[in-house]
Amino acid sequence: MSEDKGLDNEVLLEKVREIEAAKRDDKIIDKENTAYILGEKSGLSAPLTDGEAGKIMSRRSRRSFLIGGAAAVAGYFGYRWLRQPDNFYIFERMFRFNENVSQTFFESSDLAPEFPRELAGARVNGLIGMGEDFSADSWRLQVTGLSNPQQFSLDEIKSLPRTEMTTELKCIEGWSIICNWTGVRFSDFAAQFFPVLRDGGTPNLQRLPENLTQYVSLVTPDQGYYVGWDMQSILHPQTLLAYEMNGEPLKPEHGAPLRLVSATKYGIKQLKRIGSIEFTNVRPADYWAEQGYDWYSGH
Repeated sequence: MSEDKGLDNEVLLEKVREIEAAKRDDKIIDKENTAYILGEKSGLSAPLTDGEAGKIMSRRSRRSFLIGGAAAVAGYFGYRWLRQPDNFYIFERMFRFNENVSQTFFESSDLAPEFPRELAGARVNGLIGMGEDFSADSWRLQVTGLSNPQQFSLDEIKSLPRTEMTTELKCIEGWSIICNWTGVRFSDFAAQFFPVLRDGGTPNLQRLPENLTQYVSLVTPDQGYYVGWDMQSILHPQTLLAYEMNGEPLKPEHGAPLRLVSATKYGIKQLKRIGSIEFTNVRPADYWAEQGYDWYSGH
């Protein structure tokens, strides 16, 4: 049985050689062949004995193993080198370039798509900064930066114009989910809190004090999680101080009593359980940026 199979293989190999020879003689080119597309030379070698073929395969196998192993080792140490805190500047320069490009083309009138409310869902992800000793009854939003420090209750925030939107929340991990949010536009809150921002009822960046750069810092009550925002993005009409999700008051795991949501940034920037807001002239610290992620994190 094995002798018949060996004979069949030899006949098949000879037939392949005949077909390849005929193609060369007739100048037939298979343009869908991968070797042709990549510009590689292809063809059958002269007949080899089993011993000769074994030697060639052994050499090629060892060479491929050595090359692949060397590449893997170089890749591993290269990754370890890049992950060193002193080398984060490489990523930082690239992130800053992307941020500058994004801000150049950013328009507050460009709105993200909205969806039917019945498509809204929920997913729990990320509980950093959600300390268990938190008391919702005594919660107050602390705001500093453009005037004397002030505190706001949830009822005071709810007294501002109510806004509802159903947008896609995108996670930097690659997944996304459609959510329905209800709250106050951050721009409405800022204009109410700081009259200097008003221009016919609309927040106007050009009217900010000259000594203030365009940043906002948001921190959880336990200070375990913190994000920094550029003023341009946080005043976008689809950035909300949200107190309801999918038609119900926020649950603790989703950031009750008040969280930030936005259609312009990834979820890592959408702080749950806001404890304090600071308008600042210094680029704020950001939890994930300190771990090597993009400070801007826009999409």
